Amino acid sequence: MKITAVEAIPFAIPYRKPLKFASGEVRVATHVLVRVHTDDGVVGIAEAPPRPFTYGETQPGIVAVINEIFAAQVVGVSLTEREVISARLARTVGNPTAKAAVDMAVWDAFGRTVQLPVSELLGGFGTGMRVSHMLGFDDPAAMVAEAEKMLEIYGISTFKVKVGRRPVSLDTAVVRALRERFGANVELYVDGNRGWTASESLRAMKDMDDLNLLFAEELCPADDVLGRRWLVDKLDLPFIADESVPTAADVTREVLAGAATAISIKTARTGFSGSQRVLHLAEGLGLEVVMGNQIDGQLGTACAVSFGAAHASTSRCAGELSNFLDMADDLLTEPLRIRDGVLQVPPGNGLGVNVDPDKLARYRTDN
Repeated sequence: MKITAVEAIPFAIPYRKPLKFASGEVRVATHVLVRVHTDDGVVGIAEAPPRPFTYGETQPGIVAVINEIFAAQVVGVSLTEREVISARLARTVGNPTAKAAVDMAVWDAFGRTVQLPVSELLGGFGTGMRVSHMLGFDDPAAMVAEAEKMLEIYGISTFKVKVGRRPVSLDTAVVRALRERFGANVELYVDGNRGWTASESLRAMKDMDDLNLLFAEELCPADDVLGRRWLVDKLDLPFIADESVPTAADVTREVLAGAATAISIKTARTGFSGSQRVLHLAEGLGLEVVMGNQIDGQLGTACAVSFGAAHASTSRCAGELSNFLDMADDLLTEPLRIRDGVLQVPPGNGLGVNVDPDKLARYRTDN
């Protein structure tokens, strides 16, 4: 079970429409496929989604750090020595999604080797998760129409609404339109991607006080230390830290500072090993958790649902597992399918999914 090679393959698949939010927009999924090879002939896979406006990573940067630094550090190491791998990758500062993809590809290879699903190796709590769909910036009618489509076709009834624009009234109008259209038949929460100030955030939340929101996420920047603490203290619903808590240490800092009361776990930035550290810390601190999404493709989404379904805490809330629906195509041989608002963990060993070689040849950008 020793690692013999690590590959980082860049690919690009367009989105059907731009995904817009306060910290930027995405028109093309310029992601990286990571493959870990072993001396048994097993190949583990994972996906790294660059988010330069969030973590500072780019597609060429992810390819470079894996090929030039990480590969040499993990070749020769056993798939069971995941702590060794984590420690070696930690020597390099930053690069969270590159590290996460290597970690998850190792877990996938291990699951395929021992012929067990990764979700069972991680905890085996459940077999699927309820799905939350992200609604990006648009006018109220368009966002309501998208929610109607998601509910009708996929049975999705939980929606994460992107906010953080100015004037604040643009976003509160959208959330109100959604609640008026669906009433109590859907769950709604908002994500500001740090787009508002603390005072704008409080004003917006007061305007939406009657809309029965589940959560508020990253409404204002965490580095506005006093403003963020002031805001969270005045809210009567969980405040999710996301971009501000990429590590377990960051979770501790933000929670003890009074800057968050819940957290988003994203396997795309903490892998499986790091995500378990974050989850166990959150459970110890009594925090609510949600499974977030880094605008992952289907491979990344398979990773997210495998982790989320594996644990009781991450299974309680709907997970953000539908962003791949906005992509024009994907790499997998068998597409993920959301039915009745639920995404099941793909059956099979490891992650239970495989890459279609013809699709990879079509979309890879290093030819």
